[in-house]
Amino acid sequence: MRITSKGQVTIPADIRAQAGLLPHSEVAFEYDGKVVRIVRAPSRKPSRGAQLVAHLQGRGDGNLSTDEIMALTRGE
Repeated sequence: MRITSKGQVTIPADIRAQAGLLPHSEVAFEYDGKVVRIVRAPSRKPSRGAQLVAHLQGRGDGNLSTDEIMALTRGE
Protein backbone atom coordinates (compact mmCIF):
# COMPACT_ATOMS: atom_id res chain seq x y z
CA MET A 1 0.00 0.00 0.00
CA ARG A 2 1.28 3.45 -0.86
CA ILE A 3 0.85 6.80 0.80
CA THR A 4 -0.20 9.47 -1.71
CA SER A 5 1.61 12.79 -2.05
CA LYS A 6 -1.16 14.24 0.14
CA GLY A 7 -0.45 11.66 2.88
CA GLN A 8 -3.57 9.60 2.18
CA VAL A 9 -4.00 5.84 2.30
CA THR A 10 -6.99 3.63 1.60
CA ILE A 11 -8.04 1.34 4.43
CA PRO A 12 -9.10 -1.97 2.84
CA ALA A 13 -12.86 -2.60 2.93
CA ASP A 14 -12.58 -5.84 4.93
CA ILE A 15 -10.55 -4.09 7.65
CA ARG A 16 -12.99 -1.15 7.73
CA ALA A 17 -15.86 -3.61 8.11
CA GLN A 18 -14.15 -5.57 10.90
CA ALA A 19 -13.30 -2.36 12.76
CA GLY A 20 -16.76 -0.86 12.25
CA LEU A 21 -15.35 2.19 10.48
CA LEU A 22 -18.16 3.77 8.49
CA PRO A 23 -17.89 6.77 6.17
CA HIS A 24 -17.24 9.94 8.19
CA SER A 25 -15.92 7.93 11.16
CA GLU A 26 -13.41 9.91 13.19
CA VAL A 27 -10.03 8.24 13.70
CA ALA A 28 -6.85 9.16 15.54
CA PHE A 29 -3.26 8.14 14.95
CA GLU A 30 -1.02 6.82 17.70
CA TYR A 31 2.75 6.44 17.35
CA ASP A 32 4.89 4.66 19.97
CA GLY A 33 8.23 5.25 18.28
CA LYS A 34 8.02 2.08 16.21
CA VAL A 35 4.41 1.44 15.22
CA VAL A 36 1.67 3.71 13.88
CA ARG A 37 -1.87 2.71 14.88
CA ILE A 38 -5.16 4.02 13.59
CA VAL A 39 -7.79 3.99 16.34
CA ARG A 40 -11.37 5.14 16.49
CA ALA A 41 -11.41 8.64 17.95
CA PRO A 42 -13.64 9.34 20.93
CA SER A 43 -16.98 10.72 19.82
CA ARG A 44 -17.30 14.45 20.26
CA LYS A 45 -21.07 14.41 20.44
CA PRO A 46 -23.78 11.81 20.94
CA SER A 47 -25.06 10.02 17.84
CA ARG A 48 -28.26 11.22 16.20
CA GLY A 49 -30.11 8.21 17.64
CA ALA A 50 -28.85 8.96 21.15
CA GLN A 51 -29.91 12.59 20.76
CA LEU A 52 -33.40 11.50 19.68
CA VAL A 53 -33.77 9.09 22.59
CA ALA A 54 -32.63 11.78 25.04
CA HIS A 55 -35.11 14.23 23.52
CA LEU A 56 -38.04 11.82 23.81
CA GLN A 57 -37.14 10.35 27.18
CA GLY A 58 -39.77 11.09 29.82
CA ARG A 59 -42.27 12.58 27.36
CA GLY A 60 -44.73 9.69 27.30
CA ASP A 61 -47.74 9.90 29.58
CA GLY A 62 -47.84 6.15 30.23
CA ASN A 63 -51.63 5.84 29.98
CA LEU A 64 -51.62 3.36 27.08
CA SER A 65 -50.58 -0.26 27.17
CA THR A 66 -48.18 -1.66 24.57
CA ASP A 67 -51.07 -3.46 22.84
CA GLU A 68 -53.04 -0.20 22.65
CA ILE A 69 -50.06 1.65 21.20
CA MET A 70 -49.52 -1.10 18.61
CA ALA A 71 -53.21 -0.97 17.64
CA LEU A 72 -52.91 2.79 17.11
CA THR A 73 -49.80 2.47 14.95
CA ARG A 74 -51.51 -0.20 12.83
CA GLY A 75 -54.64 1.90 12.42
CA GLU A 76 -56.87 -0.64 14.16
